[in-house]
Amino acid sequence: MSLAEPPLPLFYHPDYAPPLPPGHRFPMSKYALLLPALAAARQGVQTLDPDLMPVEWLHEVHDPGYIDAVLAASVPPDVERRIGLPVTPAVARRTRLVAGGTHAAALHALAHGWAANGAGGSHHAGPDGGAGYCVTNDLAIAANRLVAEGQARCILIVDCDVHQGDGTARIMAGRDDIITLSIHAEKNFPVRKARSTHDIGLPDGTGDADYLAALEPALSALLARHRPGLVLHQAGVDPHKDDRLGRLALTDDGLVAREVLVARLAARAGAALAVTLGGGYANDPADVARRHALALRASWQAWRTAARDAAA
Repeated sequence: MSLAEPPLPLFYHPDYAPPLPPGHRFPMSKYALLLPALAAARQGVQTLDPDLMPVEWLHEVHDPGYIDAVLAASVPPDVERRIGLPVTPAVARRTRLVAGGTHAAALHALAHGWAANGAGGSHHAGPDGGAGYCVTNDLAIAANRLVAEGQARCILIVDCDVHQGDGTARIMAGRDDIITLSIHAEKNFPVRKARSTHDIGLPDGTGDADYLAALEPALSALLARHRPGLVLHQAGVDPHKDDRLGRLALTDDGLVAREVLVARLAARAGAALAVTLGGGYANDPADVARRHALALRASWQAWRTAARDAAA
């Protein structure tokens, strides 16, 4: 990082990475490895502390009985199986911290243009409960609160995870103040897709060029039609060709190009950009952390360049 380059604003907390049972498939340690990965990429970081999301804002989006069971660490076994994680007190605290971090990153972005949360993008959690490694939906919780409190008139959630943002789509169904775009592998989880404002289901093996060619016109059209003040971006790196749960074929360069595209279009549209990590799975969690660091750095640098150009 040059002396003139400002540090990347990142909301982060050590409790983003609570312990899981030995051998668990979810790479929770990637969150602890993110800061070292950013340092290895020579990206300076301004770490900012998230607050716990107030319980009433979780109740606004999810079934209150489910939320109360989460916070008491008393989720029934069948619900835990659907989530895929044991809901311990540490995991319950994490879900409030992550939602608070996404909300705080959005507020910071609205004030300064760009910010990121060092976790989040838990897009499978729906109104009735969690699923797919997602306990609560930080994207929906934060967006709902921002609109309700008048921080943003319209928010566009751009979900680039390899899996459809089905929980977000179901929570936001019928709303015209929170718009949802999901670009994903059509044949991947979940089997039953929800209906986002705009869905792009891609065939297995889609590579960099075809992915970007599908995303750019859809995102441009939604930005022009709805003129959101904020883009909440789920920047999952699981479309990568080496991801063990993905079915797409993006390269490192493709992930960078995707982040540049989202940041450039948001900045040109005059929208603030708040980025959440989203999914990423590999045998070595350090590989996933490196991809997340690559994506964050690309987004931050591209947004700054595009915002500077737009102001010139």
